[in-house]
Amino acid sequence: MKRLISSIGVCAIIACAFVPVRAADMAAAKQSYDTFCVKCHGTAGKGDGPAAATLATNPRNFTDCGTMGKISDDTLFNVIKNGGGSVGLSKDMQAWSTGFGDDEIHDLVAYVRSFCKK
Repeated sequence: MKRLISSIGVCAIIACAFVPVRAADMAAAKQSYDTFCVKCHGTAGKGDGPAAATLATNPRNFTDCGTMGKISDDTLFNVIKNGGGSVGLSKDMQAWSTGFGDDEIHDLVAYVRSFCKK
């Protein structure tokens, strides 16, 4: 019996390893970015949107590959979901937990990453 349970457990672990990763919906993410993020982060992701000058802290420049490479996807996710203050960054970055679902936030993270072109 222990052998059977152990075998089932191993099979479950192997099956989980082969579950396909959800592909980002970049078109929807771009639309969300253009609607909600451009005002601060700018159309090209350089942190130079029309509202950027009114903020106490400059918005993140997503084209700065050196800086962006040091920020994990989990951190970006948390900043978008819970606001900049949740990870010790600017409180000017508002939380979007009520505006976006987790899948949409993951898509936005992928879209933000697309601004860095090496």
